[in-house]
Order: sequence, then structure tokens, then C-alpha cells
Amino acid sequence: MALRDIKARIDSTKKTMQITKAMEMVSAAKLNRAEQNARSFGPYVDKIQEVVGSIASGSSSARHSMLISRPVKKTGYFVVTADRGLAGAYNSNILRHVYRTIQERHKSADEYALIVVGKVGVNFFKSRKMNILDSITGVADQPSFADIKAIASKAVSLYADGTFDELYMYYNHFVSAIQNDLTEKKLLPLTDLSSGKSKSSSYEYEPSEDEILEVLLPQYAESLIYGALLDAKAAEHASRMTAMKNATDNANELIGQLTLSFNRERQAAITQEITEIVGGVAALE
Repeated sequence: MALRDIKARIDSTKKTMQITKAMEMVSAAKLNRAEQNARSFGPYVDKIQEVVGSIASGSSSARHSMLISRPVKKTGYFVVTADRGLAGAYNSNILRHVYRTIQERHKSADEYALIVVGKVGVNFFKSRKMNILDSITGVADQPSFADIKAIASKAVSLYADGTFDELYMYYNHFVSAIQNDLTEKKLLPLTDLSSGKSKSSSYEYEPSEDEILEVLLPQYAESLIYGALLDAKAAEHASRMTAMKNATDNANELIGQLTLSFNRERQAAITQEITEIVGGVAALE
């Protein structure tokens, strides 16, 4: 490779490294806020689960359609992905898992429906002509509940009106800056309210248990969706930060290799020139 070509590759790789380094720093800043958002929302979900679980288990008369399992004719899948790539295996892992799960569980497109968050997921399922009931793209990096209220409410109402008989949610759970866990969670029906931390709290209900559950259960299900989205956003920023750090490290390593090659080629050229000069002087003598 000519010296000029090596120099051009070094320059272009340095420019790429500057971009990946900047993206790494941006993702790190976003990760701090996203992690705080996800952790601060946890106590709210825990408390509303405690209240709803106490009402549902403490009353024999309080029954709600969201608490009762029914024969499954159609399954809903709520899938959370990102709007952009450059995040390592963040999108591909979850999409591959959901696609394989649907292929294994269902023989017909009439047996399932998808609700998708993120442009990557929407494009993936559309390209395979899979049944998407609803989707949302352009969700903010630090989303508020208002940003996803519409799609969360629709997911709950589609279960309530019998469009599907169970709803599973798939997202990447944030563990640390270098680890995300693909999570599958059965969102509806709400059959695990009594699991987890149970507290012997006594409540006085006004109005009746049924009327309270009518309001609280949809809010609780929507809160689970919002909490999963906050968790997934933290995982997305962590994945992108790690991917950009790896890209920066690889670019730096490549620059080192190219610089070594450049120096060797230049040394060889200088040696060749010296040899030619010495040979010319010897010929004149």
C-alpha cells in the first residue's frame, strides 16, 4: 500500500474515532439520567402492586376481567426496541427471540398480534409482513408517561375488549453498564399480584373494591409498561455507550497498526533512496 493511501486511512480512522468517542460520551450522560429514572419509578410500581394485591386477595367479591385467565385464542406481544442502531446486540437479540417465539407458538398470523415500540422493531416486523396492531416511534431518550400513555392504554384496552386473551412484554432489562438481560414478562392477565413482597396492610375502601379495581388495574398495567420502557431506555444507552467504546478502542488499535505500517514503508523508501544515491556516486567514480 502506498504511503499516501496509508496516510488517508489513518486520517479517516481518526475522524471516525472522534465521532464514536463523542457518541460514547453522549450515551454515558444519557445513561446516568435514564438509570435514575428507572430506579426512582420502582417504588411507585411496588406500592401500587401492594395496594391492588391487597384489594384483590382480601375480597372474595372483587373480581375483574384483568385478573381472570381465559381460554387463549389470540396472544399479544408488546415489544420494546430502539429507534436507532449502533447499540451492539441490543435490538437484534430481542427481535430474534420474539420472532423465534412466535414461529414456535403459532401456526397462523390470526393467533397473535404485535404492539411495537421503536423504529427498528417496526421495520423488522413489517419487512416480514407480521401482524402489527399498534406501534410508536420517536420516543424521547428520557420519556415521560405522557409520551407512551396512548400506546399503553391501547394495549390494556385491546386485552379488555377481547382482541387478544393474554399479553406478553419483551424488553432489555438494565443490569449494569456492561450487562442487559432479555426479559419476557406476562403482563396480562395479572395473575401474580400476590407474589413478591407482601405486607399485611389494612385498607378502608371507598367506594367498593370492584370500583377501585376498575380504576387501579388499568393504571397498574400501564405503569408496568412505562416502567419496562424506562428500564429498556437505560439498557439502550448502556449498550450504545459500550458499543461506541469498543468502536473507539478498535479505531485506536487500527490507527496504531496503520502508523506502524506507514513508518515501515517510509523507512523502506528512505533506505531505497539512499541505496540509489550511493549506487549513483559509485558509478561516477
